Amino acid sequence: MDRRLVLTGMGAAALTLGGISLTGMSPRLLPMGAAFAQDTGEAPVVTDMILGDPNAPVELIEYASFTCPHCASFHANVMPQIKENYIETGQVRLVYREVYFDRPGLWAGLVARCAGDARYFGVVDMLYETQSEWVQGDPATIAGNLRRIGLSVGLTNEELDACFSDADTAQAMITHYEANMEEYPVQGTPSFVVDGELYSNMNFDSFAEILDARLADQ
Repeated sequence: MDRRLVLTGMGAAALTLGGISLTGMSPRLLPMGAAFAQDTGEAPVVTDMILGDPNAPVELIEYASFTCPHCASFHANVMPQIKENYIETGQVRLVYREVYFDRPGLWAGLVARCAGDARYFGVVDMLYETQSEWVQGDPATIAGNLRRIGLSVGLTNEELDACFSDADTAQAMITHYEANMEEYPVQGTPSFVVDGELYSNMNFDSFAEILDARLADQ
């Protein structure tokens, strides 16, 4: 998505509630689901999600939005080859950083994180594979579409109610996103950082050339 980022500095309430009840219930905070349970009473902690061997010699950071068509295209046509040739072979670790252009993108991130670490990237794949379907409609319709994705991976309606209503985690996600955007001068999605160097979107051959050069330097 080649456009300026637009959500920096916006509050979680504007993104998660938007003047409507996403769950079809009261907009008050509901009990948190297991994935976000906080026994210590401390604020939720949000971190980057990592795919592959965390000790792999080369780090690939991806900045992507769940509502970005270019990101969906990348995940359909390029990411499978990167996974097969570099991530699954233990040579590259993927650090996935969510970018929020809009409320649906944040809601999608909430659903993916509510599914838990083990299912997170599976939900990410589903979000990109079905992006053209779930992004359609008004906010309530989109929330319903995301609910169906959550249910399909084993979340309950109660857990999804908690996810959509979890303003604390939504705010933590936005805070984490804003911190990530300060680290590199990302202007659009998808963008990539390979061992500290920023790149724009590219095809697999170009990625392979860069990754092979980095591996050769190890």
